[in-house]
Amino acid sequence: MAISGRCEDGGASTVAGQPEVPFAQTEISVEAQLAARRVLASGWVTTGPETVLFEREFAEYVRAEHAVGVSSCTAAIELALRALRIPPGGDVLVPTMTFCGAAHAIVHAGLRPVLVDVDQSTAMPTPAMVAASSQASGRPSAMLVLHFAGAPAPVAELAEAAGLPLERVVEDAAHAVGTFVGSRPVGALSRAACFSFYATKNLPIGEGGMLTTDDAELAMLVRRARLHGMSADAWRRNMSGGTWRYTVDEPGLKANMTDVQAAIGRAQLRHLEEWQRRREAVATWYSARLRRTAGLCLPAAPADGRHAWHLYVVRVMEKYRMSRDELIHRLSELGVGTSVHFIPLHHMPYFRRAALSPPGGLPGADALFPRLLSLPMHPSLTESRVDRVCNALSDLAPPHSARHRRVITRSARQP
Repeated sequence: MAISGRCEDGGASTVAGQPEVPFAQTEISVEAQLAARRVLASGWVTTGPETVLFEREFAEYVRAEHAVGVSSCTAAIELALRALRIPPGGDVLVPTMTFCGAAHAIVHAGLRPVLVDVDQSTAMPTPAMVAASSQASGRPSAMLVLHFAGAPAPVAELAEAAGLPLERVVEDAAHAVGTFVGSRPVGALSRAACFSFYATKNLPIGEGGMLTTDDAELAMLVRRARLHGMSADAWRRNMSGGTWRYTVDEPGLKANMTDVQAAIGRAQLRHLEEWQRRREAVATWYSARLRRTAGLCLPAAPADGRHAWHLYVVRVMEKYRMSRDELIHRLSELGVGTSVHFIPLHHMPYFRRAALSPPGGLPGADALFPRLLSLPMHPSLTESRVDRVCNALSDLAPPHSARHRRVITRSARQP
């Protein structure tokens, strides 16, 4: 069963209502709906046995030793940075092309974001860009690595360029459920990986997040800090032989996962590989149909590893006969929903004050941002709807794409 949801994940949503071909559509399985009802009827709905089971199953899926369920990916990032024991005011490298929540997590952890430029073909930093921002900082304390759109980022290479050990790297894996770097799934490539279960993500719950790690001590620190720093949560205090007593050794957050969320997540996890295969199919359809459309640069599949295809992001180049923003408007008129990922952090007044940029600025992101366009991408997309999106893009393209438009138009156009 599919439940439609509007895009509110940090992209600049372009459609006021629900378009005929929505940018995103939340898939909540029948099993997940039944699981939620079961937990609601159980009498225990907050953090408890379902959360423990979901943590165990998700850790196994990403091949990590430990997983800690939290309220959001943003909370996971903040908790991971707190657990690194960085002195207040320490610098954390972060790509400027990311969701603002990632940078807010740095600030809320008492640290300073240091912005890193991005390559125009990948929307991710290169080792040279990381090195430049590391030099501007002088001595960064940590780094956030984003697997943009679900593409695998070279975590080890970027850490080396920053002059940091992997123990000082946290992965923003909000897009990366299902991403592989080489032969390893994202989940324990660095000190910690932080996942999102927001409504539009590859494993949708509605809200929620997970931190995974091979570090038992870090997992323990995050487990306590997610619930006010308390030594025991309500479930453990109410278990047979438990006690009402607890202690608090350091400040924490209110950022725990509930058993309702966990029950949904466990059921959704059983469908994840099926949904991942469908996303791969949708990406293949797009690439085959749009490869000759003049003025569009398409995302590439990785030479090594696995793309999770959380997003399918094209670049609208000068050869296209209209700007990205005009194209968004025209597609909206044709019933096609789109989004933009992301507005660079240094384009926002707050982060111009709160973050450090390298001396040469962030020209890659400045050039890339006006071209970025995220097309509809979700497992419920049919081939005929992908055809409809591609037909619209081809029909609006420069005249010399006419031959390609005629080929595409022969495909089924109905929703």
